[in-house]
Amino acid sequence: MIWTIDTAHTQIEFSVKHMMIATAKGRFNRFSGTLDLDARNPANTSVNVTIEAASVDTNNDMRDNHLRSPDFFDVARYPTITYVSRKVEPRGQDRYQVLGDLTLHGVTREVPLEVTVEGPIKDIRGSQRAAFSIRGEINRKDYGLTYNATLETGGVVVSEKVNLVIEAQAVEAVTEAASV
Repeated sequence: MIWTIDTAHTQIEFSVKHMMIATAKGRFNRFSGTLDLDARNPANTSVNVTIEAASVDTNNDMRDNHLRSPDFFDVARYPTITYVSRKVEPRGQDRYQVLGDLTLHGVTREVPLEVTVEGPIKDIRGSQRAAFSIRGEINRKDYGLTYNATLETGGVVVSEKVNLVIEAQAVEAVTEAASV
């Protein structure tokens, strides 16, 4: 069954250490994606997500503009970030590990994501919905995002480790045959 990410009820967020002591968080506001869910055989499930890199939002215009620049996302050259699953492995009751290819800044690397599934349920309009809590981690330098500045104390301004936190809802797509 094909499901579509409900962008009104999904958050794609990230966090990094700032100056080695504080956590700075951000999110992407524009994205789309589909899931081909196979409830009987989860290994046959696939995920495909596209994020508009320019939609990065850290609640700080100066920082957001810097993140869009060639120092980081370079959105003029690399306007999208994609994640395409290759393998889904059950990890227990309603838990899965999704292995997929993350393409960021022109570099593609395998990234495992830990997923917990809630639902499905029928919403007030009769549509099937499911929710997904997703966690992962990447090293930004693996994607050529190497900009940094050294602090007077010897540390750096931005950590290499980026934590990914996604809270997603998806809605089962209605097929032509089902809507007749």
